[in-house]
Amino acid sequence: MEDALRRCGVHMDHFPDAEKERANAAAYIELHIEQGPVLEKLGLPLGVVLGTKGVERHAITIHGQEAHSGATPMKQRKDALAAAAKLALEIRNIAGKHPDAVCTMGSLKTFPGIVTAVVGRCEATLDQRDLDAKVLAQMYREAQEASRRFASEESCTVEWSRIWSIEPIPFHPHMIELCEQSVRELSGKSQRLPSGPLHDAAEVSRTGIPTVMMFVQSLRASATTRLRIPGRASGNVVAALDRLASKTVDWILKAN
Repeated sequence: MEDALRRCGVHMDHFPDAEKERANAAAYIELHIEQGPVLEKLGLPLGVVLGTKGVERHAITIHGQEAHSGATPMKQRKDALAAAAKLALEIRNIAGKHPDAVCTMGSLKTFPGIVTAVVGRCEATLDQRDLDAKVLAQMYREAQEASRRFASEESCTVEWSRIWSIEPIPFHPHMIELCEQSVRELSGKSQRLPSGPLHDAAEVSRTGIPTVMMFVQSLRASATTRLRIPGRASGNVVAALDRLASKTVDWILKAN
């Protein structure tokens, strides 16, 4: 990768120099598709983003005992998949206690992975997200406790290892207000919502630069969905972003 970047005139060793430009950054605004169904369900073209959710992402390995599926009585099994299945359902309840929280077991592998064997080892991943750090920590604890309980019920053991985590990143309160004003002026009402996916805006905000995002409705929401906005609505999107930029400039000039 370094060679490819170098051919394009980008030198990895010079990346730290980019920090100098931060001194000239007064604010940051970002327009992005929602990548979710909230705005579409509400029938709103635009949304005001409060910040990006924190993430706890872990690998969970449940150890049982491989056994012949035909010869092993149900009550004598140590079925790792059974414990994982219980956890996959329980994380719905854990997330359901909080309005914007999400928990996802997006990957699950069984070993030996054949039809004639009780699962002796199950490897799963768990992704948990919320804008409130306390809620995120609580969900993590509850998921761990549930996994140990279900493993014990199935005569198994469980291990956790962290894959990756990041803290919630709230956006600038006044920038959020400016964004909401801009959206309301164009569409009559607005919806505040957190961003589950991570964005460039989050990294900019972490440096201390006042930051906000404006979401555009996603049709048939997907992480890979294309931006498709009816003609009249697209004009509102551009106008709302323009108003946000103008309000932000005015705020910066008054502050200086």
